[in-house]
Amino acid sequence: MKTRCGWVSDDPLYIEYHDIEWGVPTYDDRELFEMLCLEGAQAGLSWITVLKKREHYRKVFDNFDAEKIALYDEAKCEELLSDAGIIRNKLKVNAFIVNAQNYLRIKEEQSFSDYLWQFVGGEPIVNNWKSLKQVPVTTPESDAMSKQLKKDGFKFVGSTICYAFMQATGMVDDHTMACFKK
Repeated sequence: MKTRCGWVSDDPLYIEYHDIEWGVPTYDDRELFEMLCLEGAQAGLSWITVLKKREHYRKVFDNFDAEKIALYDEAKCEELLSDAGIIRNKLKVNAFIVNAQNYLRIKEEQSFSDYLWQFVGGEPIVNNWKSLKQVPVTTPESDAMSKQLKKDGFKFVGSTICYAFMQATGMVDDHTMACFKK
């Protein structure tokens, strides 16, 4: 039996997410945009809640096509807020739209990947934590990312959300030392 990071439950979806996706460096702009949105949707909830709804999110948010999301109107927002397949929080749904608009503005200047990866110097930060208790919830890098994202108009991008995003997208490798992924 494989030893995994202590936060992984016995849910097969969670195990697959940890084993295949979490902590793997991601450079694709659309995938990074999706993860930033989903990490924001997770605020105040457990990640498994969002993970179980992720496929439905992809369906109703046009596979996180920012050009489409940026144009969502009030009718589309109401449709989304009546959909039990997502987290029906008006602020979070509106944040997806605002974040799509800001994402597109940034992409006029540079790739979204370059914009985000600059906070770790373009390379993953590899940590060697012995236990889950050692893993921080924020770092100076997540603080800087959060500050810049907020300055650029993004919503639901506090430092804790940014750090979870950095872990998920492989900007930070926080697999604990006993984990088979280390």
